[in-house]
Amino acid sequence: MTTDLRAFLDPYVERGAVPGAVALVARGDRVDVAASGSTDTGGTTPMARDTLFRIASLTKPVTAAATMVLVDEGRLTPGQPVGTWLPELASPKVVRTPDGPVEDVVPARRPITVFDLLTFRAGYGFPSDFALPAVAPLFSELHQGPPQPQAVAEPDTWMRTLSHIPLLRQPGEAWLYNTCSDILGVLIARVSGRSLPEFLAERVFEPLGMKDTGFAVPAADLGRFTGYYRAHPDGGFDLVDAADGQWSTLPAFPSGAGGLVSTADDWLAFARMLLAGGLTGDGRRLLSAGAVRQMLTDHLTPAQRKASGLFTEGQGWGFGGSVDVETRDPWNVRGRYGWVGGTGTAGHLVPSTGLITLLLTQVELGGPKPPDPMRDFWTYAAGAGAAEE
Repeated sequence: MTTDLRAFLDPYVERGAVPGAVALVARGDRVDVAASGSTDTGGTTPMARDTLFRIASLTKPVTAAATMVLVDEGRLTPGQPVGTWLPELASPKVVRTPDGPVEDVVPARRPITVFDLLTFRAGYGFPSDFALPAVAPLFSELHQGPPQPQAVAEPDTWMRTLSHIPLLRQPGEAWLYNTCSDILGVLIARVSGRSLPEFLAERVFEPLGMKDTGFAVPAADLGRFTGYYRAHPDGGFDLVDAADGQWSTLPAFPSGAGGLVSTADDWLAFARMLLAGGLTGDGRRLLSAGAVRQMLTDHLTPAQRKASGLFTEGQGWGFGGSVDVETRDPWNVRGRYGWVGGTGTAGHLVPSTGLITLLLTQVELGGPKPPDPMRDFWTYAAGAGAAEE
């Protein structure tokens, strides 16, 4: 099937949709990987299976899993108010109405909990309407949005800034995108007494053999790292970040929402762990089976799913990723879990069939909706998976 996968990828590169891409379709022991194009627009370095990508929001499932490591150990409980560890959020204020001014606030009706952060229902984050007044400070003061790791303040300063920004909605009331994963990253560090990069390296990446995943690319590996591009309206691509740019040194704020760099095989190892109910490839237990079930279960109400449609298109939300709740397209298999990254990445797994799909590119998405090449890949992968049965 690898030949077919390469034949699927090549036309997108040839017509200039992306400078290059790596795609992976796996089930059981069978793994098909294809690389096409180049890591940069100059065509100097061919894409390869071990090419390094900024995976952006594919970081979110990893951060959720790391949180569940602490839950399994009893160091956190889902219903625990986060103010124990994040005193900046111990007494949050909420804008009186979502479209009201940021100065018109009321006290939160209850504390923010760990579960609220895991399900993106803490009250912080992006709604469908980015123009709401309480959303603006997330961009201007916290640098939420497209990842720019060297522009963000260190965690304690970031949390102090966050504490002065009101919640958009009451805790538990609505699904809001992105910010909760960054808060979880700070929570993990404070509970564990380790920085987020250290904790992830020791408790997630090393057990899974994810040797190429982290918040920065070592100098010796920069030759395997892609450029990061934005499609130009008149055709071609504008460089957003070079291989030796913002990810060449550790950031002050390691973003649990979108800061990681990884490879196809590393993310495959993570996805296989989830399919195996928390077991690593060599049989060690990283997460309890119950923790994995919680990650892969939709926790939203029908009304919350409907309101989050700009991002999830009616899908539900587990911990760190979307969960398909209905079959609408060839790829929308009930229970499919995963997410997309704004730097042009997408990773999903289907517990009922064992299918894993991963598409890695270096071109920024134009908005929350997955672009046609991703949808085409999901259709291809769904058909390829069915053909193996």
